[in-house]
Amino acid sequence: MLNRRQTLAGLSAAAVTGFGTRAEAQEVTKIGLILPMTGQSASTGRQIEAAAKLYIAQKGATVAGRRIELLVRDDTGAADITRRIAQELIVNEKVAVLAGFGLTPLAFAAAPLATQSKTPMVVMAAATSAITEQSPFIVRTSFTLPQATQPIADWASQNGIKKVISLVTDYAPGIDAERAFKERFTKAGGELLAELRVPLRNPDFAPFLQRVADAKPDALFVFVPSGIGGQFVKQFIERGLDKAGVRLIGTGDVTDDDLLNDMGDAILGVVTSHHYSAAHPSPENKAFVQAFRAANPNMRPNFMAIGGYDGMHLIYEALKKAGGAADGTALLGAMQGMSWVSPRGPVTIEARTRDITQNIYVRRVEKVDGQLYNVEFATFEAVPDPIKGR
Repeated sequence: MLNRRQTLAGLSAAAVTGFGTRAEAQEVTKIGLILPMTGQSASTGRQIEAAAKLYIAQKGATVAGRRIELLVRDDTGAADITRRIAQELIVNEKVAVLAGFGLTPLAFAAAPLATQSKTPMVVMAAATSAITEQSPFIVRTSFTLPQATQPIADWASQNGIKKVISLVTDYAPGIDAERAFKERFTKAGGELLAELRVPLRNPDFAPFLQRVADAKPDALFVFVPSGIGGQFVKQFIERGLDKAGVRLIGTGDVTDDDLLNDMGDAILGVVTSHHYSAAHPSPENKAFVQAFRAANPNMRPNFMAIGGYDGMHLIYEALKKAGGAADGTALLGAMQGMSWVSPRGPVTIEARTRDITQNIYVRRVEKVDGQLYNVEFATFEAVPDPIKGR
């Protein structure tokens, strides 16, 4: 594991021997995609890699006269490995862009390197609001937890839900979700009976769910990271909370499209708010889902996939706008303020915050053609991150 002194020494040497030769190496423009491909968050890496490769297959591997080379690296979800890989990609591979970052601690670990080397860092998954504040070279194509949470708090208070317990994973995105829900829901007159935090690694939800059963709230608001939702729902049902009248609401992470069909019919009727559903009824999304499934027959795209797909679009369009220049500052400037129509709907990378503004949809799990989907029934349009957007 590299310590900070070793990291800075490596970057300092690269300033003389590595970064200085970047201009000569731009016949190939390299994109370093750092993802958890193994371990607890492997589904996140698998979805983003598939979407990034689909985008390249659809749009071609040459942009603005430069041949794109995608370098995929597995950080196993460990921050020290993320940092080491990011340094190797910057110094040895001379990547023009770093991308991916499946969890918040992983994005935090790479942020100082992006700043020191002036390498744009496109966050395609991690969702803590503060991530873009860790480096002026970070932009985000995923979402933020406060952005996704406030609409479900509004929906709950407007639909007769008066007493709620919140249950979140105990790390930065979970705390973001907990705070956003509490602020919005209680401001509208709702009562938060308890705030429960579950460990990130190897979570056992049973003792927490027993507390929920004892308190008998109208609803349980939940946030868990992508890939954990199936485990949570299994224990929610085993505890009989669905039959006891406790409504399950949350952000879309818990009803992840990648896992939804395996949760069974007990998940029917669960309401969540999020920025992407495979069932989003736009022509752009229908084409995206069809192409994704054709390229990956055993997979359905989820919200991680759309973060990767749009991240590649941002990089491609920035290269075009910068006239093929892969200079980090020029690419970053080209990304700021960019808007397009994504399969998820209209999106903008805000110039000031470098965060994404997008529609947030309220969805209900329904059965469509024999499969479970998050079917959208309400839209909050052009929602910024509510913390940095203030």
